[in-house]
Amino acid sequence: MAPDTVSLRYFLVLAQELNFTRAAARIGIAQPALSARMRRLEAELGTALLVRDTRSVVLTTAGAALAESAPPALAALDRAWDTARSAAAGELGTLRIGYSLSAGAETAPALVDRLNRGNSGLEVGAVPMATPEISPAVADGRIDAGITRGEQPGRGVRRFLLRRARVGVQLAQHHPLAERPEIEIADAAAYPLRLPDRAANPVIHDQLSALFRDIRPHPRFHTPAVSFDMSQRDLRDGVTLAPAGEAAATAQPAGLTWRPLRGAPSLTFHLVLPREQSPLHRRVRAVAKTLAHELHWLPD
Repeated sequence: MAPDTVSLRYFLVLAQELNFTRAAARIGIAQPALSARMRRLEAELGTALLVRDTRSVVLTTAGAALAESAPPALAALDRAWDTARSAAAGELGTLRIGYSLSAGAETAPALVDRLNRGNSGLEVGAVPMATPEISPAVADGRIDAGITRGEQPGRGVRRFLLRRARVGVQLAQHHPLAERPEIEIADAAAYPLRLPDRAANPVIHDQLSALFRDIRPHPRFHTPAVSFDMSQRDLRDGVTLAPAGEAAATAQPAGLTWRPLRGAPSLTFHLVLPREQSPLHRRVRAVAKTLAHELHWLPD
């Protein structure tokens, strides 16, 4: 059986000091305890490591060889322990995050950046996905975590509130309503309202359209032919307004601005994790919780 690492580390101190009194004092144990440790170490190895007399300690050939070979072996063992502890703490491995396009302007990049900066042993990859696909992909292990706008349905996952965002509208900078710091819901409803295709995110589509449920006459909804249409010509020309969360204000295309809707309920972003969570999943949860607090994404 290999000797215990504590005795081996004690031997290395003694090999440096070549004096039991000084070595024991440096280690912080009694000299008889150190002598007993060394006798047990020699018995376990089946060879003498030290030649002792009343004045000095001399390493044998075996002792000198052990003193030379043990430090790198112990260093490698320390690295192995550190690796195991990092894995147990969720600080090591590969993390795949899926996020909805609406979370890509600010929320997902902030979380990915924090995970990368705080965990050198963690490799984080993120990919945009259709919102309805994120929860199923987390549940079946295709991705490790997801960020969705709205509390998307799905089995086999747990959802954690990550962020609340005010609801407003994107509109052209030259639009008459852009002069107001806040816009009444009824005033916004007087214009055609641009909503993404419901298939792209039924939860948010229904939440946004519900803002105007009691408005009379009913507003006109305009759905672009392509979800997340990047041209947004109808918006830039002032033809439509687009209900959107305040994250839209941080990544405005040229010619557009964002204004909050007075009295509108907030939109939510959720972190999606598997129901059965590994240390890596718990690490993501902890980092996300700290980030949400620091960036004031959630009320205190």
